[in-house]
Amino acid sequence: MPPRDFGRGPVTSFAMVPRGLVDTSYQYILINTLGEKKNVGLVQLNKPKALNALCTDLILEMDAAIAKFEKDDKIGAIIITGNEKAFAAGADIKEMLNQTYSEVMKGSLFGEWKRISHCSKPVIAAVNGYALGGGCEMAMMCDIIYAGDKARFGQPEIIIGTIPGAGGTQRLTRAVGKSKAMEMCLTGDQVTAKEAERMGLVSKVFPASQLMSEVIKLAEKISSYSPLIVTLCKEAVNTALETTLQDGLQLEKCLAYATFATDDRKEGVTAFVEKRAPNFKNS
Repeated sequence: MPPRDFGRGPVTSFAMVPRGLVDTSYQYILINTLGEKKNVGLVQLNKPKALNALCTDLILEMDAAIAKFEKDDKIGAIIITGNEKAFAAGADIKEMLNQTYSEVMKGSLFGEWKRISHCSKPVIAAVNGYALGGGCEMAMMCDIIYAGDKARFGQPEIIIGTIPGAGGTQRLTRAVGKSKAMEMCLTGDQVTAKEAERMGLVSKVFPASQLMSEVIKLAEKISSYSPLIVTLCKEAVNTALETTLQDGLQLEKCLAYATFATDDRKEGVTAFVEKRAPNFKNS
């Protein structure tokens, strides 16, 4: 089947991404809703000739798409992906080439990259091909990473005389530990999907052709639960990375108590006792 033309030239064929009714109002991304109940949002990076290099305009479009899905009550989880060659092979080097220190300070380089990590809904990275530099950092901003077996991860900024600036030294260290993070950041070496899974960077690895179906299955499962309770659970897990154990335990307890003030907690328990599927109302 030939690549489809969405008005901006050919789009790299990516059989693992269901097309459906694709919103073509963006220049550098494609968005869609997936799943049997159309409760999963998809953001697909779409700069195939540049291996999805992360220019500022692409990031701004992605931020807008995520914000749109976050406000949509029908969407329970969001997937970010690329194509079979690259999730994203890094920041747009041509865009950065002649930038000066004062320009990046005034322009807040990487400042627009916060939307993914600040999203209240679960965000899942589906990584095929290269996830390097900013691409690896973007994947790590997501809540869960699933990878195809040909995926490769790395922070190669040191090779071009700079360092990661969107979380590469921080999130990577928290995910895989100091020694491995230091090795990846100081050498620029890439790791395979299987290595990334062993290191704890990736949750699961699948054959590339099965990746999207497995990610959609995961997103649909999460979307079947109470959005309100999912948000509380996500907040509790994220807090574990940013605070002491005792403070984290205290927050977890408070959030668990808070679920007892929700209709969805009562519905979930009632459905379990009555041996039926729950009907969550996000309240």
